Amino acid sequence: MSAMRGSIGHVHLKVAAIERSLGFYRDALGFDVTARIGTSAAFLSSGGDHHHNAINTWESLGGTPPPAGSTGLYHLAIVYPDRAALAEAVRRVVGAGIALEGAADHGVSEAVYLRDPDGNGVELYWDRPREEWPRNHDGSLAMFTRALDLEVLLGS
Repeated sequence: MSAMRGSIGHVHLKVAAIERSLGFYRDALGFDVTARIGTSAAFLSSGGDHHHNAINTWESLGGTPPPAGSTGLYHLAIVYPDRAALAEAVRRVVGAGIALEGAADHGVSEAVYLRDPDGNGVELYWDRPREEWPRNHDGSLAMFTRALDLEVLLGS
């Protein structure tokens, strides 16, 4: 079996309205706009890269989310450097009135789940240090899904 030698770079999302999506990705999640192509696309970054996420209306202006039961993006995951940064992002999301769909402790990470204005799933998470990851007796990961106490997270 061959090991993957690359990495995942960035994601481009088809959205119905650029300004509405900027309200979510820029204002609620805190991404910086690095470039725009008129009113049809915006490129967003965290930490100064040319872009981590791009939103565009090239094939979706005024469109609707795909129906349940169809294929496509399950969710995009945004990793924060530590628990405090995740908590700050969740505070901004809640403060913007965006509904949370769930919150989970996976042993290796803590995650909060929500949807963007176009119905795309979004996971906000941070990874625990590798030395704290739960392991089986053979050394393999022993990931799990347990409820994450949001009050405790937001109190941190």
